[in-house]
Formats: sequence, C-alpha cells, structure tokens
Amino acid sequence: MTRLCDLDDLPEGGARGFEVPGLACKVIVVRRGGRVHGWRDFCPHYKGGTPMAWKRDAYLNGAGDHIACHAHGAWFDIETGACVQGPCLGKRLIRVPLTVDEAGAVRLRQREERT
Repeated sequence: MTRLCDLDDLPEGGARGFEVPGLACKVIVVRRGGRVHGWRDFCPHYKGGTPMAWKRDAYLNGAGDHIACHAHGAWFDIETGACVQGPCLGKRLIRVPLTVDEAGAVRLRQREERT
C-alpha cells in the first residue's frame, strides 16, 4: 500500500491532492465527519477526464461541503462522488480505496495502484 500522508496532516473539512507513481491522475483525499474519502482527480465531464483544482489542493467549493471542478463548476457529493450540480449530472467521481493504519497513516489500497 502506498502511504499518502498522516491523518494529522489533513484537517477536518480539508482536502489534498497526491501524485501516486503509476497513476495517470492525482488522488484527492477529503476528511469529513471523522472519515477519509478518496477520489481520482478526474472530472467525468470530458471524455478522458480533467483535473479539478484551480490551484494546489483547492478541491472544495467555497462552503467546503462539496468537491468542485473549477474547470466548469460541477459539484460532487464528498461521500458518494455523485455530481449534484453542473454539466455532468448523472455521473460520478471514481472512488479510490483508502485505509488509515494504526499509526494514523492514510494509505492507498493496492487495488488502485498502477491503474
């Protein structure tokens, strides 16, 4: 499993992007409600996807309650990845399986590595 960060490095309500060797796009990690959620930084609006942050780690909307694609204004539910606003309604982000180990490290489970 690939270590992404320590849980303490990700504040409650925060999001960060991580480059992972072997993956074509970054992995977005969002901490909300005491849980961590992982998604590919890959907006489904365009075929082939597009990165969503307008600057480093800027993955959330202004209220911090949705993942936002700043390329065209789509919003996604943090827990389900479903598009709730914007041009890709009916589509969703691709979930990335994460685990937090006993030492508090957030890790990418092996299934997502090298895809």
